[in-house]
Parts: sequence; C-alpha cells; structure tokens
Amino acid sequence: MHASSCPRDRTTTDRLLVVLIWLGVTIAFIALTGCREQPVVTTTNPAEADVVVGVSEAVAQASRRRKQSKYTQRLSDYQLFQGELAHLVPAEGSIEYDVNTPLFSDYSAKQRIIRMPKSASAKYEPTEVFDFPVGTIIAKTFYYAHDMTDPSRGRRLIETRILQRNEDGWIGLPYVWNEEQSDAILSLAGAGVEVNWVHHDGETRSNTHIVPNLNDCKRCHQNESMSPLGPTARNLNRDMDYHSVHENQLAYWTRAGLLTDAEKPEDAPKLAVWDNPESGTLDQRARAWLEVNCSHCHNPKGSARNSGLHLTVDVQDPYQLGVFKTPVAAAKGTGGRSYGIVPGKPDHSILLYRIETVEAGALMPEFGRNLAHPESIALIREWIASMPE
Repeated sequence: MHASSCPRDRTTTDRLLVVLIWLGVTIAFIALTGCREQPVVTTTNPAEADVVVGVSEAVAQASRRRKQSKYTQRLSDYQLFQGELAHLVPAEGSIEYDVNTPLFSDYSAKQRIIRMPKSASAKYEPTEVFDFPVGTIIAKTFYYAHDMTDPSRGRRLIETRILQRNEDGWIGLPYVWNEEQSDAILSLAGAGVEVNWVHHDGETRSNTHIVPNLNDCKRCHQNESMSPLGPTARNLNRDMDYHSVHENQLAYWTRAGLLTDAEKPEDAPKLAVWDNPESGTLDQRARAWLEVNCSHCHNPKGSARNSGLHLTVDVQDPYQLGVFKTPVAAAKGTGGRSYGIVPGKPDHSILLYRIETVEAGALMPEFGRNLAHPESIALIREWIASMPE
C-alpha cells in the first residue's frame, strides 16, 4: 500500500513544480516586457514631430539632442559680425541691406545682412528672388527699441533668423538672444518672448513676440521649394549707406562683385515705399504692402494658391486681387462679408477685415502677427475707398 502510493506523490509534486515554474516565467516575462505603464511623451512643437508619442522621456530627449546637434548652436559661430555681438556690426564679407517695403512684425525693427562665399556672386533676376550661390547666409535680427521716441535709450535684441543655402537647398533656423544680450542660441522649438516698449505716441505697449520653430520657417518661405523672400530687384532697388558711401544697393552689389547681369537701377523694377507718398501712387503703395505682407502665400505657387487670391504687384486682373471675389474657404475669416474687395466700400471688404482683426483663425498674415497695424490698415482702407464703385 505504501509502496504503491509513492509514485502518485512524486507525480503530484512534479506537477506543482511545473506550475510554480510556469508562474515564475510568466511573472518574469510581464516584468521584462514592460506591462507597467510607460511615461507618455507629448509635444506641441512640430519640429519634434518625429518623436513618437509613447516612447520614454529619455528616448525623446535623445532625439531632440540629435536634431539640435545637427545645426550651428550659436549665432556667434557664424562669424557674421565683428566686435561685441550685440552691436551687430557686419564682419568683413557681410553686407548690410534694406528693403523698400518691409513685412510688418508687430512693430519690431530689423537688421538684415547677407554673406556669400568669397569670390561668389548672386545672379540677377528681374522679377524673382536672386539666385544665390551655395554657402550664402542671410541673417535678419528682430529687436525693439526701449523707447521709440528716444533711440538713445537703446534696444532689446529678440531673435535672429538665419537662412542658409546648402547643396540640397535653403534651410531656416531661429536663434533667440539671451538675457545678457551676449549671444543668440539655436531654438528649434521657437519661443514666445514678452516685450515692452514706449511707442511713438509715448504710451507703453507690450506684446508676446513669436519666434518661429523649425517648421514655421517653411510656412512663409516654402512654395515649390524653400527660398528667401525679400532680396528681389524691386525691393532692393533703393539707396543704402555703406560706411562713407551712399549708393544704390543694386549698383553697389554689382560694383562689389556680389551680383551679376543686373540692370541699371534706373531700368530695374522698383517697389514703392508703403508709407511714403513721394515713392508712388496710392495704388502702388497699397500693392507694395500687400505683396510684402501677403503674397508669400497668395501667389500662383504659394500655399494659398487654391484661394485664387494673388497679391503680387504684377497682377492686373481685379478678380485675382479680390474684387467681387467670393472666398473659397474663409469660414469665420469673412467677418460676415461676402467679397474680398467691394470697390468703394472698405467696411464691406473681407480683405480689410482680415488685416484689421487679431482673432486667431481670421487674422492675416496668419503667422508672425499678434497686433493690428493702424497705419497700414489706413492705407488699404483708403485704397479700397478710392476704387470706383
């Protein structure tokens, strides 16, 4: 009896051992495969869109570091300026330039410089942006005067945007100036910088200046491909101070070997200065403002091409300018109005509403502006009012 019960006891023990081993392996497998909750990484930065939601924070940080390390980290590393960086004195080979009509950027002022490789030059284009050689760097620094009624009180540098032409095309990179104003640091994620200043009317004003992230640069600068916007013959055709020399920019660039095949300034196209009545007619000044502030999207190749609203200065068709044109998909951006432009009736025109409003989803341009600009609003209002009904 006892002899015959031993095998049954051993069999039971063996089965229990197998069950315990199976349970142990299962628990170990669960632990190793990470059934415990993983930290979820979220981002509101489109420049980091390749960071997959659900990976660990460590992996996300490593991805950001890899992306960041691909590019020049500090503005000073480009060696575009000489002396104390905050003075923005162009180094040898860097040329400061200006435009006839600038983009409105919430009352910030801008300094623009360009540097091309030694012995290289840009090819003149009569209607498009010049064809710049590989290695060209364009830098635009945004700043606010502490007191716009008294420049002697100094300024605060906010950001410098770099456009660099590489073998595979242009790339735009944002650099945010530090509190010490000693350098600007690469910020692929962009930034919002709080600024205060005394305005021309003596009143203190404030704004959140939006620094674009890596992908935001493409929103304005990329049509068929990434490209600069400002350096066109018509917007560069103006005088500039070069140390002790006051000379037309097209002539100076040609004389300095920076531009080839250029027309003489008097024969080249010239954009009106939007706020200078001596530079052009009301129509020319309004069209200049619309081209610079709107046509980077509203052109036959731009991101808003499907709207049918084309605002470059060469457009002659009133319908393409918005005259009695119904919107394609403006939603709340119409302000309850029916047509882009109603001649003689600015307050019935969608175009005026979109540059007057500061409501998100309705204001134009849709990026780079938080504030209304009464001066340009008055210009466009007068332009529409002058159109025969």
